[in-house]
Amino acid sequence: MEIKIPEVGESILEALVANWLKDDGATVAKDEIICELETDKVNVELNAEASGILHIVVPVGETVPIGTVIATIEEGEVAETAAAEPAAEPPPAKPETEPAAATREQTRTAPVNPAARLKAEERGIDLDQVAGSGRQGRVILDDVLAHAEPAKPAQKAEGEAGDKLASKGEPAVTVAADDGRPVTRQAMTPIRQRIAARLLQARQQTAMLTTFNEADMSWVKKLRVRHQENFTKRHGIKLGMMSFFVKASIEALKQYPAVNARIDGTDVVYQHYYDIGIAVGTDRGLVVPVLRDADQLTFAEIEQQIADLAAKANARKLTLADLEGGTFTITNGGIYGSLLSTPIINPPQCGVLGMHSIQDRPVVEDGQIVIRPIMNLALRYEHRLIDGRDAVGFLKLIQEYILARSEVCLEL
Repeated sequence: MEIKIPEVGESILEALVANWLKDDGATVAKDEIICELETDKVNVELNAEASGILHIVVPVGETVPIGTVIATIEEGEVAETAAAEPAAEPPPAKPETEPAAATREQTRTAPVNPAARLKAEERGIDLDQVAGSGRQGRVILDDVLAHAEPAKPAQKAEGEAGDKLASKGEPAVTVAADDGRPVTRQAMTPIRQRIAARLLQARQQTAMLTTFNEADMSWVKKLRVRHQENFTKRHGIKLGMMSFFVKASIEALKQYPAVNARIDGTDVVYQHYYDIGIAVGTDRGLVVPVLRDADQLTFAEIEQQIADLAAKANARKLTLADLEGGTFTITNGGIYGSLLSTPIINPPQCGVLGMHSIQDRPVVEDGQIVIRPIMNLALRYEHRLIDGRDAVGFLKLIQEYILARSEVCLEL
């Protein structure tokens, strides 16, 4: 039986073989996950469609077109014989002070990635002493590197850089630059190439402009403190900041429909639904999963869906359906400490709201200087469709909702 790169989506033409979960020649069971693929949009897990012996054709690190045969499974009597064959007599035991690598592997119950095993052998690490953080306790390269780090504090900087890059599943080579100093050269992953292409496309094909404002977060902070315990008990999820901005953005989008629209040739398509993209940072880059029909969601449903999508993103479980079709995006650079930024629009959308870190600042209220928690807001918008007046009005309306001048945020 042939194992091919499956069709994932119309715009996906190739995939990177990111990881084989089974070794070449290993016996696999039907429906067992055997391979992880990485595309420019999502990651895909391949399952064995039959039981048998796995023969790998395409190794880890190679990018191949959709439909390529990357492995075969030898079915039938050969597989059954291999599975039923009794274990060979173990070799005579050696003193515990010098355990053989094969003996250590036999005693280990958790699986080990090939790259992790090679790195462990290079550094003389006993895999029985390494805690696995992968699926089903699998020991991955990060686990071996983390285990080795305390033992080798004097490791050279260039070696550490190579390990960090390799730990992401990306081949990295340390070479000498033209002036003889060390550099690490690394191929961009498909998803990073896609991010780069999309950012360049946004810069070249849109007329982006940014308007800024400030939001007083006093009321939101008080509301969260007042309701947090009861909200968490009722819904099993914490009340965060993002749900307030999703709600406020939707109300503002209803009053400024051009911000929720898109340009199609010479037409403007006004979208009468609100699929809000939420930017999520992962170790592979930024992804923007979408909250479908967000105007119909409660605070708890928004928080739960964001948590679920973030977990899927970090576990590389997002599907194309999770990523496509957003009408407006919200990104929170404040969680990384950003004070002010100009986010880039995600075409064909025409607007993106940037949230930032909250700082206590002196402000004037009724002629008095008081301290208030202030967040900078940035609206990046498509100037071909949205005028400055509408952009400023949209952002001011969000500011007003966050300041509790509307009842929009009271349905907890």
